[in-house]
Amino acid sequence: MLFLKKWENLPESLRNDEVRYYYDKLKEKKVTLFLKRAFDIIFSLVLLILLLPLFFVVAIMVKSTSKGPIFYLQERVTTFGRTFKIIKFRTMVVNADKTGSLVTTDNDIRVTKVGKKLRKLRLDEIPQLINILMGDMSFVGTRPEVLKYVDHYQDYMLATLLMPAGVTSLASIAFKDEEKLLKDAKNVDEVYVKDVLPQKMKYNIEYMEKFNLFYDLKIMIKTVFAVNS
Repeated sequence: MLFLKKWENLPESLRNDEVRYYYDKLKEKKVTLFLKRAFDIIFSLVLLILLLPLFFVVAIMVKSTSKGPIFYLQERVTTFGRTFKIIKFRTMVVNADKTGSLVTTDNDIRVTKVGKKLRKLRLDEIPQLINILMGDMSFVGTRPEVLKYVDHYQDYMLATLLMPAGVTSLASIAFKDEEKLLKDAKNVDEVYVKDVLPQKMKYNIEYMEKFNLFYDLKIMIKTVFAVNS
């Protein structure tokens, strides 16, 4: 996304007073939005080239240790409510999303042995560099949710759809052990929507308030330390 759409061209579901507040803030940061996209294109392309050897190693690990495709594709929601296919290295058994919740819990039996290691090091996220290059995602922004959860967004939460979904965010760092929080839930989806999602949104809205390139860089650095902690 290089520029914001005109207010009247936004999906009707996004045109409410609470979203308008953040829309007006972003209108004042058009140059920053352009630079954010330029950074995403350049840095994602460089990383894809540099990480190509690792890309092939992980692909071989996934394919040789469990049945199924190398990549896991799932429909998520990004800018202005548009859907796209997020790309990850597959860390779960085939059709896992049809045999349980759309979020993963601690010690989830659907996660493969290799998948556990990839998730711990966040290596399953590497293919999302392709999503960034294509413009579906950004390095920093609200983590993309499935439509099932977006349908439960309150009015103010919809403001996060004014910007591309992100690979990392303040919420991602704060909830890096989310799987453990959901391990005792009887109804994982219900607990996620009612308890976890609103807490995540506090961080996502804070990001909307403070958004600038230096803040993005700070979050990316924090993410590196969070992954290795």
